[in-house]
Amino acid sequence: MDNAVGPILRTSDQVDLVVAAIEDDNPDSDIEVTDHGSYVRIHAPNHLRVTEQSLQRHLGADFQIRSLEPMMSAFAGRIITRSDSFEWLLATAPNQPVKSVKSVKSGKEATT
Repeated sequence: MDNAVGPILRTSDQVDLVVAAIEDDNPDSDIEVTDHGSYVRIHAPNHLRVTEQSLQRHLGADFQIRSLEPMMSAFAGRIITRSDSFEWLLATAPNQPVKSVKSVKSGKEATT
């Protein structure tokens, strides 16, 4: 996949549920999930997002977005962490801000 961004998660019982939450938050994205035994790569071209709301729907109401971070062994792209979501974006060049990306669901533009 070209321009792949997204998390690399340690294998656990929760990985399939995290994948389902990511799929919910990115309905128009071509998401690729690759199981490598001890870790799982979850990637999409250019942009990928997951919200606490979707994670709670799949993992339970007590799940907090910050609980996703220790599950990640690595990630591809630039990561933007917010109190209610994680986003992975394609960086234009090292140490350069990412391009504006328009959210598929909200239509709002996000920049960093």
